[in-house]
Amino acid sequence: MILPPAIFAALAGLFAAGMLRDNPEELPSALIGQEAPTTALGTLPGKPAFDPANLADGEVKLVNFWASWCAPCRVEHPNLAALADEGLPIYGINYKDDAENATDFLAELGDFYTAVGTDDGPAARDWGVYGVPETFVVDGEGRIVARMAGPVTQRAITQRLQPALDEAASR
Repeated sequence: MILPPAIFAALAGLFAAGMLRDNPEELPSALIGQEAPTTALGTLPGKPAFDPANLADGEVKLVNFWASWCAPCRVEHPNLAALADEGLPIYGINYKDDAENATDFLAELGDFYTAVGTDDGPAARDWGVYGVPETFVVDGEGRIVARMAGPVTQRAITQRLQPALDEAASR
């Protein structure tokens, strides 16, 4: 009869460890410091094709997983557009979406992406994406510096994204 209390204690310990992490909003990623995955992507009509193999171009950039059906993607869109207006290259990966809906989304909200690829799941799996939106900071050598799950808000830019961009630029 010691098994139920032992299981309860183990679960309580796991929950407590999760709650006491440095930044509970940040999901861990095994890819930090690793080269970005080079999974082949589809193309979105009328957009420059995104070839992840070209991420090591010497520039710090963002890779943003998004979809037209994703409400938080609409929330983050103006913030990403502002970052692009400041000169930050942003590459998009349209996740499990209809091409026409994705094109309409960009026509409605603005298209700041340097290039866009489409993905039905393999790229998201290789990048470790839990769901959209997710954004990755990639350094000039094509290594992942940071992962941000959830929408890119002003608070997220100040507290998490800008420090990661600064770190990527200093490499």
